[in-house]
Amino acid sequence: MQLYCETLTEYKRLRTREVKIGDLLLGNFNPIRVQTMTTTDTMDTFATVEQSIRCIEAGSELVRITAPSKREAENLLIIKNELRKRGYTTPLVADIHFTPNAAEIAARIIEKVRVNPGNYVDKKKFEQIDYSDAEYGEEIERIRERFTPLVKICKEYGTAMRIGTNHGSLSDRIMSRYGDTPMGMVESAMEFLRIARAETFHNIVLSMKSSNPQVMVQAYRLLIKTMFDEFGEIYPLHLGVTEAGDGEDGRIKSAVGIGTLLEDGIGDTIRVSLTEDPEFEIPVCRDLVKRYTSQESGVKSQESVPALNKLPYDPFGYQRRESFSVDNIGGKQVPVVIADLSKMEKITPVHLQSIGYTYDEATDKWSIGDAAADYIFTGHRLLDFALPGTLKIIVYPAAWQESADKSNYFPIYSDSGFAEAKTKSDRLNFVMIDCYNDATPINDYSYLEVLANDPTVVICLSSTNTNAMQSVRRMFAELMNREVKNPVVLITDSRWETPDEHLIHFATETGALLLEGMGDGICLGYSGASSIENPKATGRTYLEVKDIYQFTNNTAFSILQATRTRISKTEYISCPSCGRTLFDLQETTAKIRAVTHHLKGVKIAIMGCIVNGPGEMADADFGYVGSGPGKITLYKGKEVMKRNVNSEVAVEELIELIKESDAWVEV
Repeated sequence: MQLYCETLTEYKRLRTREVKIGDLLLGNFNPIRVQTMTTTDTMDTFATVEQSIRCIEAGSELVRITAPSKREAENLLIIKNELRKRGYTTPLVADIHFTPNAAEIAARIIEKVRVNPGNYVDKKKFEQIDYSDAEYGEEIERIRERFTPLVKICKEYGTAMRIGTNHGSLSDRIMSRYGDTPMGMVESAMEFLRIARAETFHNIVLSMKSSNPQVMVQAYRLLIKTMFDEFGEIYPLHLGVTEAGDGEDGRIKSAVGIGTLLEDGIGDTIRVSLTEDPEFEIPVCRDLVKRYTSQESGVKSQESVPALNKLPYDPFGYQRRESFSVDNIGGKQVPVVIADLSKMEKITPVHLQSIGYTYDEATDKWSIGDAAADYIFTGHRLLDFALPGTLKIIVYPAAWQESADKSNYFPIYSDSGFAEAKTKSDRLNFVMIDCYNDATPINDYSYLEVLANDPTVVICLSSTNTNAMQSVRRMFAELMNREVKNPVVLITDSRWETPDEHLIHFATETGALLLEGMGDGICLGYSGASSIENPKATGRTYLEVKDIYQFTNNTAFSILQATRTRISKTEYISCPSCGRTLFDLQETTAKIRAVTHHLKGVKIAIMGCIVNGPGEMADADFGYVGSGPGKITLYKGKEVMKRNVNSEVAVEELIELIKESDAWVEV
């Protein structure tokens, strides 16, 4: 195994142990399973059964139900019996956090239990406590005594188990030794896994979830390496980004995190956590998984991509690839966004509104939004109107030659075209490389020698190969090994059909590279515009897209936001709701978003209950957490600022807290 996956240059599933969950087989090259979690009160048997059926009929292969206490755990038997009576045999999963007794009850009833090692036995009081080696060892023994009974029950009843670490709920003990890190997440799970293995119990799935896709990806990779180094085998992996949110942002953040791992063959089951009804999570899961169904059992050979046995960067940490600046691209500048308008028949000032520029004819002035593209690609076309001051145009060389405005127009060449060009811009030239296509000999890098470290060249990488991300990543490795430090724009094309499919494709292929520090710009393109303008009537799409250019531009900025490489708007860390939720999460999220969406760069967490709330908010600036029926506790970072606020005035109190913290901006 290479570092954390089977191969770095093509798609190949990671071999994991096979686990049995009821009649469902997971891992060991079985299909990637999709699942979700109910949002109903577990004691409301009818509502939980009905929602479970909607999820199953939408395609969910596992249904998780919260069991926060013994009462809910016992009621799982009634829920299960009713589902079986109606002919549904889909395995059920009990979600357990603080109550070992509830887990032990549930393990005798349903097919799988999920435990969180951060709060199943350990303490989480948000205190920084120093542990000596002896004290640390005593805590491990205490966990062994409390956790072993559940392991034995699962072994006796044939019940599967997920050891599910959450970045936001690491115990004080783990935090004291490892800090708020991917390694801390891994060790939290490994402690429980070692106890289970000592009892020869192996029917186990693991997860490393975080609301930050960067942390999530690093943790899964590190877990794989740790398991393989210690045990010589890997247990199946459940993938998910916690508190992803809703709408476009929730889908993109989930696709960035989950898709990055799936691209490398990692993941045996996935759950997309959206602040929406759970049955709406399943189509997103299926859009993610179907990209790989034709390659489930093996690897699609791409002989044109040279082997890569060692990465020239650390895949377990984040560091942006070093590049020099060409104009406003590269160096320490945020990645640029290039809007592809080349398919537009006629471009007028009104059309630029789709990409963040609004023209007022009366005053002859432009207003520029936070999500305004930095460049537009117009192909062969020159524009017949004055541009906003910050916007530049990329055209083919022949059009550039015709342009009288060489300060706003810049040429884009193919690699061979640049080498052969007699006239070039003395300021900025874009050079396209189709990474390792069949027309290029496998070890022919002569085109790189022409443009390498040319102070005017921005490289544009794309690939027409089936495994495009891996091909582009391989080229980045080549650039780094050759110390080629030109800035790079990622060009990603989608040939899928629906808006959701385009969204998943863009976020997966482009996000995977950005999470590894690769990319100084992004340009998204598509085939089949009509499918975006007229979404399919069947199935649910999260929006009716009327403007394909606005769609693509917004998607680009959302991907940069999700990968934390360019912040252009307010970020919401919002949980998907479950039976523990203490208020209407969807309605509240919409209400908070409506009054705070203009706060660029501010991170607001909206959490349904205390289980994951305070922990996952470690990454947020402000938090809105259910603390009891009709009661909300407000946080600034990890610190409680207002406790048990009446929910009717809690949003207003949140705004006041933001204002008191000098983070508020008037619209």
